[in-house]
Amino acid sequence: MCTVSFINSNNTVIITSNRDEKIVRPGAVPPKNYICNGKNILYPKDPKAGGTWFAVDANGTILVLLNGGIEKHKAQFSYRKSRGLIALDIICSDSPKDFWKQINLEDIEPFTLVLYQDKKLYELIWDGFIKRDSQLNENQNHIWSSVTLYSEEIRKKRSGWFVNFLKEKNEITALDMLVFHRNTEGDDAENGLIINRENTLKTLSISQVIVDKNKSVIDYHDLVNEKEFSTAFISI
Repeated sequence: MCTVSFINSNNTVIITSNRDEKIVRPGAVPPKNYICNGKNILYPKDPKAGGTWFAVDANGTILVLLNGGIEKHKAQFSYRKSRGLIALDIICSDSPKDFWKQINLEDIEPFTLVLYQDKKLYELIWDGFIKRDSQLNENQNHIWSSVTLYSEEIRKKRSGWFVNFLKEKNEITALDMLVFHRNTEGDDAENGLIINRENTLKTLSISQVIVDKNKSVIDYHDLVNEKEFSTAFISI
């Protein structure tokens, strides 16, 4: 939920997400299938609030959550609903990109969503006051870093790592992106892709989905318990 990359390589889409979280938070429930609003949704669950940061539906729609909007905000003591539950509300709707225009986000902490729907890529941002949405070029590669954890300078530096990693490659594979998300700047525990800030805030897991034609393969890497989970969807 704090570092997300989008790759389109020879019509194969690869979305990878690193979850950075306080270690006192309960461990996530590995991805499994849930029925929500009549839809089959696969996602890892945050047991604290019941929401998620990474979800895929049987239509091949992918939704990934990052904490924070445009800039780092000062958190309130409490909010009406968790961002992870808002993410579920959106992915469970008939059309997430349309539901975004309808959903009430008053008293919800700022967040960013990366949405891949109907082979189109969108960036949806709630800054705490207004919604912002933009359609991105789905034929290009993109990276996001959470504004709540990484300064603008560091986010630009991470984007540079991403560009440098990809520029030597004619074809990019899911394994390439897993290597990038696991190993980039591994000696930098503060701002590398895998962080460990004084053993209180760490990268807990890596989630990845590979979409090739009508098949979606979802891999989940639990870095704390050193376990892996994999499943596949055949899109409708």
